[in-house]
Amino acid sequence: MSVQMHIPGVSDLTDETKSPFPLNQWYVAALSKELTDQPVGRTLLSQAVVLFRDGDGRVHALEDRCCHRALPLSSGTLEDAGIRCGYHGMLYNGGGQCIDIPGQDIIPPRAKVKSYQVKEVDGFIWMWFGLDQDAEPLFEPPNYAVHSSGKYLYDGDVYHYEAPYQLIHDNLLDLSHLGYVHLRTIGGDAKTHMNADMRVTGEGECVRVVRHMRDSLPPPTYTAAYPFKDRIDRWQEIEFLPTHLKIWTGAVDANSEDLNDPERGGFHMRGFHGVTPETETTSHYFWTIATNPQSDPEATLQKVVEQTALTFEEDKVVIEDQYQNMLKFGHAPMISIHVDAGANRARRIIEKLRSTAG
Repeated sequence: MSVQMHIPGVSDLTDETKSPFPLNQWYVAALSKELTDQPVGRTLLSQAVVLFRDGDGRVHALEDRCCHRALPLSSGTLEDAGIRCGYHGMLYNGGGQCIDIPGQDIIPPRAKVKSYQVKEVDGFIWMWFGLDQDAEPLFEPPNYAVHSSGKYLYDGDVYHYEAPYQLIHDNLLDLSHLGYVHLRTIGGDAKTHMNADMRVTGEGECVRVVRHMRDSLPPPTYTAAYPFKDRIDRWQEIEFLPTHLKIWTGAVDANSEDLNDPERGGFHMRGFHGVTPETETTSHYFWTIATNPQSDPEATLQKVVEQTALTFEEDKVVIEDQYQNMLKFGHAPMISIHVDAGANRARRIIEKLRSTAG
């Protein structure tokens, strides 16, 4: 079966009646830890924005352009009241209004820039992108209790991809590739991954993929982080939503616990994956990984984070090479196999949301 896939960058496949991205959604704009004493400039859904904290620690997002001579505000400096342009010193508050012009008492009412709705929740900065850019958000941004429950230690980072966001979705929804791409880290036997017991379900804008690999050998990352006795029963639970994915992976000693028990023990890795388009052909990938160390917590967390980063670097090479080849071969059809069930469902959801936003 071939797959008809929208390929950004191949002009005659672009439908101008649709938005390139799902709208009326909260997207991850930054990790909380990124916003310290410097502004962060970033393009999100093809819009250039600057993110910063004011003197009270509150997060704001503005159009990254001074209304005077168009220098990026992200080139400026932060003050308690807002962000000051690095060209002529105009100071903007969190709402985008200019509140100070050095050497000039009167501030023109039009001296302002666009502001965006942002909220900070559980270590993430979320930004609302609506069909009506001036309307209030329709719902609150997601919570992520894994970060705030106290049950796990976590850390993360941000990657930039020279590839469209949906290719990252595809990769995360199909973990059968682990046995081929990630041999040094979270992989394991390729045959075991390709023959995992897999269940794909969905409701509304959500897709769930559950994979079980019983009586398998633990991969290097697992043995480095947890004292398994020998063979393991391993799980992968993936939850897709249009702007982010949550992936719970881990293992217990073989035949020791029920893999369907939500309170099962063993080794856990809970990954958050905020996939935010930069443009139609480039993406930001905000990720965190949380784990439950049994001993030496900080050292174990560091191992897990380092191993996770290595796997994502391996994925990045594959996805960017994949996209370049898609551009090279243009309309060449791609077939689906059994491991694509989750990714294909997600693509149908994105296509529907793009049509709604058009």
